[in-house]
Amino acid sequence: MSRKGNCYDNCIMETFFGRMKNEMYYGYEKDYDSFNSFSKAVADYINYYNNERIQVKTKWMPPSKYREASMCV
Repeated sequence: MSRKGNCYDNCIMETFFGRMKNEMYYGYEKDYDSFNSFSKAVADYINYYNNERIQVKTKWMPPSKYREASMCV
């Protein structure tokens, strides 16, 4: 753990939650009529983030496929 006031421990999760709120929550707050629908949307987003999202740095592959490809090398 870092000392009190340092955010080095949380930077990865803070980045993820910030991106998640920007992509699936802000502007769509009224779409979630119950906690269960919001909970399902969060689970779907996490699945998308881990298995379907593509980026330039992962050579246009989803993260799970990129990990599999990089383990073979």
